[in-house]
Amino acid sequence: MPQPAKRSRITIGDTTITYLPDGFGAHNPDVLFPGVDWTTRPGHLQDGQLLLSFGSFLIRAGDQRVLVDLAVGKIDVDVPGVAHLEGGALLRNLADEGLSAEDIDTVVYTHLHLDHVGWTSDVAPLPNAPTTGSPTGLTFPRARHLMSEDEWQYWSTSAAALGGPDAEAVLKPLDGVVEFVKSGDTVAPGVTVEATPGHTPGHLAIVVRDPSGARTESVCIVGDILHSSAQVGDPDLVFSSDVTPDQARAVRDRVLARPDTVIAAGHFTDDVFGRVTSVGDAYAWAPLGGSSDAR
Repeated sequence: MPQPAKRSRITIGDTTITYLPDGFGAHNPDVLFPGVDWTTRPGHLQDGQLLLSFGSFLIRAGDQRVLVDLAVGKIDVDVPGVAHLEGGALLRNLADEGLSAEDIDTVVYTHLHLDHVGWTSDVAPLPNAPTTGSPTGLTFPRARHLMSEDEWQYWSTSAAALGGPDAEAVLKPLDGVVEFVKSGDTVAPGVTVEATPGHTPGHLAIVVRDPSGARTESVCIVGDILHSSAQVGDPDLVFSSDVTPDQARAVRDRVLARPDTVIAAGHFTDDVFGRVTSVGDAYAWAPLGGSSDAR
């Protein structure tokens, strides 16, 4: 049975990438992937629910400490007919790495859906509900907070749909602080961002390489390009909140077809790090398992 992903780490040269769990969601699969017959895809559901892991990726590159995405925050909530969501473990897992919130130099958002921004401030945004308190500051006060300008403009100039960032808990604390990056920009040694729109207009992937050049393999932190390992074997599976499904599919195809790439998929259960292998004309997910050296 699938389980929420645990803390795990891979290395590429002298750079480490650690998955820091925050929580999980038990979702109605018919809401997340409408029209999919899960009986033909055994092993992906637990008691009829589709589990998604929630967490962040900690990159230690040179003297820089980067967090990719800020998970779901300290919540325990039912969204009737949709999901049960739990979070709150991120800072504890960060402490187990010997780090505090003040030690983080950079936060990079793949996008601004609520399960990627939950630790932006000291108020965790709840799905489709008004914020109950006023934030007093950013959780990571010393960090640069980076995202694409298209993502910021999309959410700050239109009413947030279900799953979008809360204005008080996320957008307001970031206003005047956020910095914009574009595809190809370097945010730390060997760490670049790549435009991957489709799930949202300004979605980014984060690509990690060995800055020394000694290792040729890269690691791609895919954000919401992929939500379930079922999409590796069947890239046609459309996630319900993809803003532009055809564009999201094209990005997914491009990422799955890359050679010499480790995929870091933060929503996957069990193992978030793995490789995509070819099986005939299809792809398969091959998890790395535990701590690994990306070679």
